[in-house]
Amino acid sequence: MTLEAKRKALVAVDLGAQSCRVSLLRWPQDLPEIEIVHRFANSPLTRNDSLRWDVAALFEGVLHGLRLCAQRAPEGVASIAVDGWAVDYVRLQADGTPAALPFCYRDPRTERAEREVHAILPSEKLYALTGIQILRINSLYQLYADKLAGEDIHLPWLNLPEYITYRLCGKRVAEFTNATHTGLVRLGTHSWCQEIFETLALDLHAAPQIVPCGSLLGPLTGEISGTPEFHNTQVIAAACHDTAAAIAGIPACGDDWAFISSGTWSMVGTVLDAPCVTLEAQANNFTNLGCAGGKFCFLKNVNGMWLLRQCMDDWEQHGLRWPLQELLSSCTSLPVPAALIDIDDPQLMLPGNAISKINTQLARLGQPAFAFENHQIPQIANLIFHSMAARYAEVLNSIRRIAGKQLKRLFIVGGGSQNTLLNRLTADLTGLEVVLGSVESTTIGNLAIQLATLDDHSAPAQGASADAIAEWAKRLAACAVKQSNDRETS
Repeated sequence: MTLEAKRKALVAVDLGAQSCRVSLLRWPQDLPEIEIVHRFANSPLTRNDSLRWDVAALFEGVLHGLRLCAQRAPEGVASIAVDGWAVDYVRLQADGTPAALPFCYRDPRTERAEREVHAILPSEKLYALTGIQILRINSLYQLYADKLAGEDIHLPWLNLPEYITYRLCGKRVAEFTNATHTGLVRLGTHSWCQEIFETLALDLHAAPQIVPCGSLLGPLTGEISGTPEFHNTQVIAAACHDTAAAIAGIPACGDDWAFISSGTWSMVGTVLDAPCVTLEAQANNFTNLGCAGGKFCFLKNVNGMWLLRQCMDDWEQHGLRWPLQELLSSCTSLPVPAALIDIDDPQLMLPGNAISKINTQLARLGQPAFAFENHQIPQIANLIFHSMAARYAEVLNSIRRIAGKQLKRLFIVGGGSQNTLLNRLTADLTGLEVVLGSVESTTIGNLAIQLATLDDHSAPAQGASADAIAEWAKRLAACAVKQSNDRETS
């Protein structure tokens, strides 16, 4: 009997660096309907001058969302899958509990680690081995930072989404799309790169087994599994990397499109059948991340809406508060800035003093600095949006050239898709038709992979197929649009 005949609910858990959500898919009138059941905030903690994640609070937030799902789905829940941000990980003690609060990728400890890794393994060599962009937040540098700090590198580790999955079913795995983001998977394989581990004297045995996207891991375990609605609920390793899930949720066909997954980060790229590791791809530091259905996301990380959030935090410390929508509205009538900033400046990737860092760039450009004055706030936001759109256009032009793509359409998904000003600037500067995807594209992709897995009995070994995922994504996206329109007209 297929899943569609059973009509049980599904749950998608999306962990964000600022906000997390638990969503429920049900089947009223035989049509899929997605509801966000629980949202909860997330942010790194400062502990002994380091940035850490409160994984206990994360897991409790997930459990609370699951309990709410059980209340709303008396028909029962067929499966659960977790996605989230990449690169950060939890080290485990012998009893499976965290050895310490895991580090946040924005912690500056990886600055030294990156330098020392490259002294042993030059960046050109690393790129040739993995096809992954050189980015100091990658798990590779974090694991080496552990070694430099004298931490026990033999303790097993799990990336954060897979850690939550482990807590739900007891299986310690690394899902392929998320594993590639570590910078430790050998290019073109589903295996850890033994050469990197051996050269850097890291413990390969501490790394989890890599499984395909859409792997069926087994039934939900633990106390919550005793809830009747969770009887025989399966836990699936969908695309644990949230960007891979978001791309899986785009209902696009053909080969003429690119994407921006816009949120804390902006992931700007396209989907390829095979990795692209030309000299020009390496020179431009493009990455080849695992994608649902065995494909690859060829993309660059661009500093996203996190930069504006950092500026808003600076303003609030000076008693200046602008609601986001008012700020966007105030920017629409402002002219193009006299000069643009490099939003990917490494200093702008680190938390704190965002306005001061922007002013440093402006000084180098011969432009006046911004003060903490209310009337200048829209000007700073306007500068950020124009600089982001210009960077998007630069990256997309590189994709056209390097990957040989004749791009016509640009799908923008995620929370940033609601930024009408940034979308307009992006359309103007790229010359592409901008198609706004779902704000919840990550959830749609997560659920589409679950549905494809449950409908395909070969999925536990092979992972969900690209065609099956795409068909479910189209159906779910269409229903999401209908739900949104129905809410607006009711």
